[in-house]
Amino acid sequence: MTHKPAEMTYDHRSFLLNGTRVFLNSAAVHYFRSPKEEWREVLMKAKLAGMNCIDTYFAWNVHEPNEGVWDFEGDRDCGAFLDLCAELVLWVIARPGPFICAEWDFGGFPWWLSGKEDVKFREYNEAYLHYVDIYFDKLIPLLRERQISSGGPVILVQVENEYGYLQADEQASRYMNYLRDGLISRGITVPLITCVGGAEGTVEGANFWSGADKHYVELRAKQPDAPKLVTEFWTGWFEHWGGSAASQKTASLYEKHFMEVIRAGFTGISHYMFYGGTNFNGYGGRTVGASDIFMVTSYDYNAPLNEYGRITDKYAAAKRLSYFLSAFQHLLLEAEEITAEEVRASKGITVRGRGLSRQKIWFVESRRDERATVNITLETGRTVPLSIAPGQIVPILDRVQIAEGVYLTSSALITGNEEVGGELTLFAAADRGQRSWIELEAEGLDILSHGLNMVYEIDPDRSALRLDLCHFEEPAIIRMMASKRSFRLVVLDQAAMNRLWRVNFHHDGAVHYVLGPDDMDTDSQGKVLGMMDDPDRSLIVLGGRGQGGIRYIGRDFMKQAPLAILPPVTLHSWESSRPAFVTDGVPESGQLVKQPVDFTRYGQDYGYLLYECDFENEEGGATNLMVPNLQDSARIYVNGEEQAIVRQLGAAGVRIQCAQGRNKLQMLIQHMGRLNFSPYLGESKGMKGPVYLGGEVMDIRRDWQAENEVIHLDEVRDPSDGPLLRRSFLPGSYDRAIIVGAVSRGLRVNGQEVLMEGYHDWFAFNTVDISQFVQPGQVNKIEMPYSAAPIHRLELLLWQSADELTGWRISGNEALRPRDWKLQQLGQGAAPAGNPVWYRCKFDKPTIPNSYHVRLKLRLTGMSKGFILLNGHHLGRYWQIGPQEDYKVPVIWLQEENELLLFDEAGHSPEHIRLLYDKPSIYPWFEIPLDGDGENDGDNGDVGGSATQF
Repeated sequence: MTHKPAEMTYDHRSFLLNGTRVFLNSAAVHYFRSPKEEWREVLMKAKLAGMNCIDTYFAWNVHEPNEGVWDFEGDRDCGAFLDLCAELVLWVIARPGPFICAEWDFGGFPWWLSGKEDVKFREYNEAYLHYVDIYFDKLIPLLRERQISSGGPVILVQVENEYGYLQADEQASRYMNYLRDGLISRGITVPLITCVGGAEGTVEGANFWSGADKHYVELRAKQPDAPKLVTEFWTGWFEHWGGSAASQKTASLYEKHFMEVIRAGFTGISHYMFYGGTNFNGYGGRTVGASDIFMVTSYDYNAPLNEYGRITDKYAAAKRLSYFLSAFQHLLLEAEEITAEEVRASKGITVRGRGLSRQKIWFVESRRDERATVNITLETGRTVPLSIAPGQIVPILDRVQIAEGVYLTSSALITGNEEVGGELTLFAAADRGQRSWIELEAEGLDILSHGLNMVYEIDPDRSALRLDLCHFEEPAIIRMMASKRSFRLVVLDQAAMNRLWRVNFHHDGAVHYVLGPDDMDTDSQGKVLGMMDDPDRSLIVLGGRGQGGIRYIGRDFMKQAPLAILPPVTLHSWESSRPAFVTDGVPESGQLVKQPVDFTRYGQDYGYLLYECDFENEEGGATNLMVPNLQDSARIYVNGEEQAIVRQLGAAGVRIQCAQGRNKLQMLIQHMGRLNFSPYLGESKGMKGPVYLGGEVMDIRRDWQAENEVIHLDEVRDPSDGPLLRRSFLPGSYDRAIIVGAVSRGLRVNGQEVLMEGYHDWFAFNTVDISQFVQPGQVNKIEMPYSAAPIHRLELLLWQSADELTGWRISGNEALRPRDWKLQQLGQGAAPAGNPVWYRCKFDKPTIPNSYHVRLKLRLTGMSKGFILLNGHHLGRYWQIGPQEDYKVPVIWLQEENELLLFDEAGHSPEHIRLLYDKPSIYPWFEIPLDGDGENDGDNGDVGGSATQF
């Protein structure tokens, strides 16, 4: 949908649309992390939550999966995504990269780019920028024609991404300026932004979760004439295989830090992520901090909207505060920080403010250890009671103008503040059973009606109306007159406020508020849909045609009741098949090489590589396998028997058992995702270079000598002054050596510095070849500054260069092809350990009425590691070491009969696999009438006599 062309500009306070200040409240949503059919609902949920903008990356590797092969169709149709944003009246912040990070494979670069000669990523490098220009030539026209100046939704475009984390020198400026000029020369005219590192002529934003004041001060010092924008407000965090669930950023902390952003004075915020989605097709990345931090398939991110598009407690917090922002953005966009010298607060309470003339908003923060009702005495001597929880920040409105001649002071959270159905409407919320205090100052104040027992007082001398309110579960509506204008105040508890929805996209263009549904959505025809888990709850619609409002009971619309049991999805007729390589090894189509090559050199993007060679062992028994360059998890087999699964990567030394005489070594390596952030982008995926038999693995975390103590780096330590650590080792006759793990910058071996270009200690991982510094047959000394403890890996690998294994055979995904399918007998337990197996089964699409919006997930209880295919769609990698247990199954990808395929590396039996519904699936949805006539336009018909107008 094309709109009237507009102009986006900015000054030191905010961005301006056609000269009018706007607060950019943006939801980060990545189109490439969900099916196209799910975009509308996700975007609508963002709009319903009060967001006015969408922030999205554009992933180069999604659009050019193979060199010169471009794809902008179906789920990759980013132009359609932008057009949908326009249709829903949502602005867009476009972030085309070329580097995007995003915990996305290779930071968005296409896999084949790592095989190009002389390419240096994210630098002013001619070979690299040649391909960037080709990418920009394809993508930027899609953005150019959708800029707001052309009637589209794109209001800002970002140059690169988080470059300040990497470097900030003259070369960095040259690189960033080249990308900036590349956007401008291709027709981008809207303001350009950057995040964490800037470029001349752009607005720099900050990325953070906490510390809003610090970031605001830094941005103001850098760019005093530019608006202050939070380009990424981290609503949650990513998860990686074998790590803990990312649940540390709770809803209450999210609300607190969101309020800190407002309090600091930022006039734009992008909630990263608002909806995370899923890393389908193996696109999850890898990040720094250890050698094996690989993203799980879910990118739920503990975001306000979960991976299945369901609302959460964090969504409710985002909606509450966004509605507050919207109601008072006119003040917040102009306000300056003010002192609270004349404001007095109870002990353990701090107060900061922002104000414009006589209008003020005080941000009250509790540092107490329990909820309390405290008193705040404002500058004029008025004392306001306030209920506040530990750590909470609550805004107090102090004589804020809400209409001509009408001023509001309130300790309740106020939203709305706009005309609805002919009345200026405000919503006042506090926790259930808590009290709040509200004062209105205006001429001609009077209470017309109210639906609750409340204490109020009209002070004719000050033309003031004071309300002492208690917040109940059932909403109450107070009608009053002020300055010859009709007002409506809806008193809610916080749970009811969470079920308040602002609707301004109905066919008549009017603003409505719907109070009562647990969740809401609209369909492509504009019908407003709701879901309620309590059929006896009131459903209130404000703003209906010719009516102030109408109250229903939820069951009036729910033709179906909540389902105690949804139709089970039965997985039947399981079959199994061994991949051919288990018995036959590398197929004839494989490559013969002297040394292993990586995925890119082999010519394969994702999936598996099988490496195989034969070797002789005179004595048999145990020995070590030394792999100096291994960048993905590997299963190692000798003579068909699994020896180990390798998780700690970079370089690895593995204990294996050999037979006397000839042995067959096989290594099955799954591509687990490339680094999405690092100065070392473009690492060799899989295995590369020589592999050796024999050698020694030494854990060198312990027994480091400092000046006056022995320090063990696997223990919690905090030595003062970051001492220099020393340690010795005897290499014997070994002539090759690698240190792998949490090496510190400043490493020295036998007095010689070991250069580690681009390395930062906080990466906590590096692989350093120190062979040239080692002196065989002597005591060797290692020195490095203390950086951190405890560390989880620091190993010294030693071996002889003469013991290299040669004569390798390599095969890609073709080695995994299944053969000889047979019926799988369930209940037999797992297959023998270390034998990969394919499994497939059929299941029917469940028959469920359209009024139930179900979501499906696959629970892989008892499985090991592998990947999932559904009707040809790649659902992603799985690895049952946590924290992910369930895997999203998009309902849109189901057919009447469905085929599910799993490749399981250890051949575990699928007997405990289940397809499950998420919890909200049991509740029916219904159409909500916004016309106020007591009837639905949909299938529910007349709601009957329980509807009450007011």
